[in-house]
Amino acid sequence: MRTVELVGPRSLEVCERAMPDGPGPDEVMVRLRAVGICGSDLHWYEDFGIGATPASRGMILGHEPVGEVVAVGRGVTSHREGDKVAIEPSITCGHCEFCRSGRPNNCPSCVFMGGPQAPGFFREYAVVPARNAEHFPEEIDFLTATLIEPTAVIVHVFELHPVRVGDTVAVLGSGPIGLLCANMARMAGAARVFLADKVAHRLRIARQIDEHFVTINTQAMKITETVLDATNGRGVDVVFDAAGAPETLQAGIEIARPSGTVVLIGISSQRMAPFDVHAAMNKELRIQTVKRSNHKGLEAVGLIQAGRIPDLIITHRLPLESTPEGFDIASNHRDGVGKLVIEFNQV
Repeated sequence: MRTVELVGPRSLEVCERAMPDGPGPDEVMVRLRAVGICGSDLHWYEDFGIGATPASRGMILGHEPVGEVVAVGRGVTSHREGDKVAIEPSITCGHCEFCRSGRPNNCPSCVFMGGPQAPGFFREYAVVPARNAEHFPEEIDFLTATLIEPTAVIVHVFELHPVRVGDTVAVLGSGPIGLLCANMARMAGAARVFLADKVAHRLRIARQIDEHFVTINTQAMKITETVLDATNGRGVDVVFDAAGAPETLQAGIEIARPSGTVVLIGISSQRMAPFDVHAAMNKELRIQTVKRSNHKGLEAVGLIQAGRIPDLIITHRLPLESTPEGFDIASNHRDGVGKLVIEFNQV
């Protein structure tokens, strides 16, 4: 089978590897049909590591996969050949205090498929635990279904800090995660949503999703001045930082109202991200971090099935053999790219 492997900073290779063994007991084999490129994939690609965790040569990225079951292992009664599934990339134990209390994303035994721990899904076939292969309806096509995992992340974000009717919200960074977050804020009843980015075409996509978004091109406008002027100096109730840059973290502190919340979604390229802690304390801000999707795929499927998630976020689709080109396009914000999806050959 073909795989795409990370062999160095900004270097991917298409390789030919043996088919996986299995499936074993309680496992299924999935033929991948499409995988989205995520911002965290780009961190591994650009920096050859995330935070204190280095990448390893030959690791397989990709954690937004969908496909179809082609074989089931002994004891599997929940799946059958031909089922359309999205794969939850975190393998958790199911019995620790965190799994049992509804926080499997903090399972100490978690193995994440798509990083150094285990291969991700830029490959043609994968064997995974049956419980990680989540069904989705036939009417959702494979391309749209790649939005299940990133939408699940946003479901978890709003689980941690819901947006209330009438809130003012700022989303810093309008890549796919930022766009999904802004869209969800509007669905939740936010009175006003500011959306900031340095890439102009991302803001154009945002306005196509909702003409009422207040977009801020940071190449020409300052986030802090624009938001504070528009809110008469009060600031916004909630800031969602979907960029993870030091400047957006600081801007988030500055534009949050007193007793407001700053939610950190984007992954920083720096291990230590400096910000004015005194400004945050003077406002008694709540700073909320986010870790993955907390297994919210079922809720994400429901939103997509209901037509609540705009698939125009997906702007580009390329075949598996063009994955290196796809990463270059996404990394350099080329060709008006929003969400880029790698599709596998149909048979």
